[in-house]
Amino acid sequence: MSSDGRLVWNHSTHLPGLIPILEKLIKCEGITTVTPGRIKNTRSHIPKMKLRVSVPIRGGYKVIARQGKTVQEVFVLTILEQAQLEQAIADLL
Repeated sequence: MSSDGRLVWNHSTHLPGLIPILEKLIKCEGITTVTPGRIKNTRSHIPKMKLRVSVPIRGGYKVIARQGKTVQEVFVLTILEQAQLEQAIADLL
C-alpha cells in the first residue's frame, strides 16, 4: 500500500460511512484519485454499505456506492484492472 492517492472533496454531502472507506481505498497501490459524485435516491433498500464497480471511464472506473435508499457515484482513477479494483474494494468492506 502506498499513500499517493488523493480524495477529492467536491460535494458537501456523502453517504454516511462512505468517506472512511474511500480514505482507505486511496491508500491502495495503483489508485491515484477518488472523486465522490452525485447522490440519488432509489426505491430498493440496502441496509449495509455496498460498493460495485459499474463501468470503465477514461483512466479508471465508475463505482456505485449504495446504502439504505441512497446511491452515490464514485469515480476512481486507477491503473488497476477491474478485477483488481473489485478485490481491493472487497478487502475494505
